[in-house]
Amino acid sequence: MPLTLDTLRRYAVARTLFAPTTLGRAITKLGFVQADPIRAPARAQDLTLRHRVKGYRAGDLERRYAKLDIEEDFFVNYGFLPRATQALMHPRTPRTALTPARRKQMDAVLAFVQAHGVVHPRAVDAHFAHGKSRNWFGGSSNASTQLLDDMHYRGLLRIASRASGVRTYSVRDHAQDAPDPQQAMDALVDVIVHKYAPLPERSLGELISHLRGGAPQWAHLRRDALARAKERLASATVDGQTYYWSATENPASRRHAPEEVVRLLAPFDPLVWDRRRFEHLWGWAYRFEAYTPAPKRVRGYYALPLLWHDTVIGWGNVSVTDGQLQAELGYAAGKPPRDAAYPRALAEELDRLRAFLHLPTTI
Repeated sequence: MPLTLDTLRRYAVARTLFAPTTLGRAITKLGFVQADPIRAPARAQDLTLRHRVKGYRAGDLERRYAKLDIEEDFFVNYGFLPRATQALMHPRTPRTALTPARRKQMDAVLAFVQAHGVVHPRAVDAHFAHGKSRNWFGGSSNASTQLLDDMHYRGLLRIASRASGVRTYSVRDHAQDAPDPQQAMDALVDVIVHKYAPLPERSLGELISHLRGGAPQWAHLRRDALARAKERLASATVDGQTYYWSATENPASRRHAPEEVVRLLAPFDPLVWDRRRFEHLWGWAYRFEAYTPAPKRVRGYYALPLLWHDTVIGWGNVSVTDGQLQAELGYAAGKPPRDAAYPRALAEELDRLRAFLHLPTTI
């Protein structure tokens, strides 16, 4: 039978909001967790993981990072991913070649990190006194911090841990062999599909294009990787839009029945990340407005998409004031659903948020 929008909605929700598991297994199932530094009321990576990890609390990823088989790195954007997936993108060859002076700086810093094991950017800055340099925002920042970031991106260093949110660095192990480019690209595309399916055709192409950040040395292979993906993936056209997903999955499965649960999602949660798909599935526009001037915001500074059953019905701006959770909700339809079960489900979600944020619960 032909797929419908209702079927796709249920499938999209069920496949990404899997039964909560351990932190390591959740990251493996997701394939990649996008990171963002803003806390409103917590970082995006924590807001994403709280729905998928048993007993997850804000900051658990940072606290447990060093003991997990994961890495911080750039994929289609920046975040956390299994170490085996990161290895597919290295050795990475950035598009910007090193000058002799820059290479000399990196060699000196690399020797310093090797001698000390794990270093904080302040220690590097104090030792080398690199001074200040212009950052990509147009402002000024420590040149040592930018140098460490560049060395991390090039695969010379890895993120060892975080100290009060600041990345610390150690030397990256280069023991593994370089991957086969075509096989690596196909594997990276599969991570994308597993994370974001069902994917509109145009979104699939754009995400594969974003691999130029994670694997710039293979930018010329992206078009062929997209063609191969379309050949091996399942697809269907629904309401004029062609969608792709893994051929091993069945969007029409009865297991995708919606739950009677309210969830406040991260702005970068895989369920809502693709704004094109969002508008097609739920019929209204959601935008991330943290960097939008306040007078032009429609939903709010850090509006969290509000999911009820299998429908994103609105958004919530959540904060903590004097130890109390504050939630301002808005609805795409202008008012909350009339379902009698909704108020109780919403109260339960707000209590889960309190527990996640280490606040006293009320239920």
